[in-house]
Amino acid sequence: MSTTTSGRSGRKIVLWRHGQTSWNLERRFQGSTDIELTETGLAQARRSARLLASLKPDAIVASDLKRAAATAAELAAVTGLPVTHTDALRETYAGEWQGLTHEEIVEKYGEQYAAWKRGEPVRRGGGELETEVADRAAPVVLDHSDRLPVNGTLVVVSHGGTIRTTIGRLLGLEARSWESLGGLSNCCWSVLGEGARGWRLLEHNAGTLPEPVLGDDD
Repeated sequence: MSTTTSGRSGRKIVLWRHGQTSWNLERRFQGSTDIELTETGLAQARRSARLLASLKPDAIVASDLKRAAATAAELAAVTGLPVTHTDALRETYAGEWQGLTHEEIVEKYGEQYAAWKRGEPVRRGGGELETEVADRAAPVVLDHSDRLPVNGTLVVVSHGGTIRTTIGRLLGLEARSWESLGGLSNCCWSVLGEGARGWRLLEHNAGTLPEPVLGDDD
């Protein structure tokens, strides 16, 4: 898939991770499990939405899972923009890993986990490959960015793993190096800007009060 832009200068893509959930606090792998925000997560979304609104976004597209949809709703409330929901922006489906804590995954699937960390293509828990997540998510992000006006801004509300793979794909990085992109804290975001040769990473894990990354791929 081509990662080049269509020539409309100045466009930006803001990739915003959802707020905190109870499974984040427990370091439990959510994947595509539909977990709601905690009260803290909702407060994070409200605070971050006020900051992102200052960027004057032109469009919002979000994962249809509750934690992302509720986060997106806070920005919609401030900006008055509609939200387009899509299952293409859901977190990585991780099969048997979903619902397990980090410690349980390492204990039960140690070799699989180690291979994934080495950058090998792994179907974690029998689920999706990271490249398959990028295959479904990146085209949706590009499609919505192509609809932006000159200097327009798109906000994508999604999940840690999906955002990382999408950034990796849009930057044209090899899949084995995507892990070099650090995780996003809850309700923090990354910004891609349009350059002469494609998308560039302008900001990563930006936010008001950065906190430890909890449950990177969820």
